[in-house]
Amino acid sequence: MSVRRRAAKDISKDVLTRQMARMRAFARDDSGAMAAPTIFFFLAMLAVGGIGIDLMRMERDRTVLQYTLDRAVLAAADLDQPLAPEVVVQDYLSKAGMEEYYQPPEVSQGLGYKSVESTINTTFNAHLLKFSGGSDMPMYANSRAEETIGSVEISMVLDISGSMNSNRRLINLKSAAHSFIDQITQNTNTDNLSISIIPYATQVNAGEALLSKYNAGFDDLPASEWNYSHCVNFVYDQYAKTTLDPAERLERTAHFDPFTYSENMIARPVCPTRDGSAILPFTNDPTTLHNYIDGLTAWGNTSIDIGMKWGSALLDPTARPVVNALIDDGEIEAQFLNRPTEYNNGDTLKIIILMSDGENTNQYMMNPSRRSTMSDVWYNAETGRYSVYHSNGTKNYYWPHKNDWYDHPYGNGTHTVCDYYYGNPYNCRDEAEPGTAVQLKYHELFARASLAWNARYNYEFSSSAWADWYNAGTYFHNRVAKDQHTKNICDRTRDKGVMIYTVGFEAPRNGTRVLEDCASSPAHFFDVDGLEISEAFASIATSIRQLRLTQ
Repeated sequence: MSVRRRAAKDISKDVLTRQMARMRAFARDDSGAMAAPTIFFFLAMLAVGGIGIDLMRMERDRTVLQYTLDRAVLAAADLDQPLAPEVVVQDYLSKAGMEEYYQPPEVSQGLGYKSVESTINTTFNAHLLKFSGGSDMPMYANSRAEETIGSVEISMVLDISGSMNSNRRLINLKSAAHSFIDQITQNTNTDNLSISIIPYATQVNAGEALLSKYNAGFDDLPASEWNYSHCVNFVYDQYAKTTLDPAERLERTAHFDPFTYSENMIARPVCPTRDGSAILPFTNDPTTLHNYIDGLTAWGNTSIDIGMKWGSALLDPTARPVVNALIDDGEIEAQFLNRPTEYNNGDTLKIIILMSDGENTNQYMMNPSRRSTMSDVWYNAETGRYSVYHSNGTKNYYWPHKNDWYDHPYGNGTHTVCDYYYGNPYNCRDEAEPGTAVQLKYHELFARASLAWNARYNYEFSSSAWADWYNAGTYFHNRVAKDQHTKNICDRTRDKGVMIYTVGFEAPRNGTRVLEDCASSPAHFFDVDGLEISEAFASIATSIRQLRLTQ
């Protein structure tokens, strides 16, 4: 028994010894010293994380604020915006739930110009940052937008062919053009605006003043003698360039009528001479533009290529000497000095608006042999009688009004006159002829008598009159050739940075295809019917404006 008791005491003593050793070891252990640094680092990480979270929240709100502010000032700077800029900016912020950040914008506005700048300088309400002793953070946003029409040069190339008389097309075109002029002139500093209107049909009447500044002769005739036509027959190579140098030799269009039976004078020349048919160059006066549009009338074939060539040429810098010369003559205002500007100068938009209701059709030109040489036709102005020379023995002059042959032109001598009784002549006598017959040059003849009238009446003695004096008298460019001309001049003009808008107004497929190909992009082409043409012109006027975010 005693042995077992001693063993138990020894075990208790050993346990106690071990426990005391552990206590002494614990007392000697210094790992508890890391508690304070651990807590400090935890709090520091919480502070840094809080700063990061608040910064992300602030950047999120600042980004939304900046985006909303950008949209607000863009809308407020729109020249068509009826609301005050302050109302627009505040409305955008309110709908984004940021109305507490609103501050009144700065507004600058003038004719054709509106600038809106909005600056928000506020604080962002921080949360976690404050646990580390921080405070609310500054938040800043600024946006400035302006809409302005800078310097603009516009060529309006308008179809006045005969088909424009159908379906109220010319009436609807005039309405659309009037609205366009109002939109452009009322929202533009007119010192920076020039508009030329180029009406076209079979040909383009440049007008006497404008064409006089170009080298547009007529074979061997001096310019002073040719006062009928003010159109030009462009050759293929001239459609492959935008330039129209004043020194370049141009072929003036002959003045003749292949369309009607008319005489004294011709009714429908290929080069129109009627009032309102000539190019209106370089103006920005609304009254002048509106009056001109009101005066447009329609007749003739369709030459989109010629209209486009003139529209392009009047935007090309090679027209500058012409413009300056017209200023010297008092034909246009001095404010257009040294226009057109250079291409792609960064400050000037060059615009062509090309409108057609049809497709290219035949363009007629006079046979070169019948442009300026002497004809075989004599004319007596006092009596209005013609005589035609034709080798016919001793009596070589045919008098259409007598349907007979004589030995001299009517008016340059005497002829026998008899009374008749049952078909038998009596009381015959020589009678002096009034007036004087003058031999006509071809350009004088065809300015007076149409091709058909001349063949039918002056040459009625000839069985080949129609072939000789109508068919053989002219040649023409057909649609295929003119479509290629149009493509060439459109391509070259776009290459120069000119913006081309095209409007197909109830046009056939061939016409719309040409216009689509000419436009600067699919978005610059409009295919319209009826009153939709006004919407097209309004859209063009709006898109001409340069709305840009500047900051």
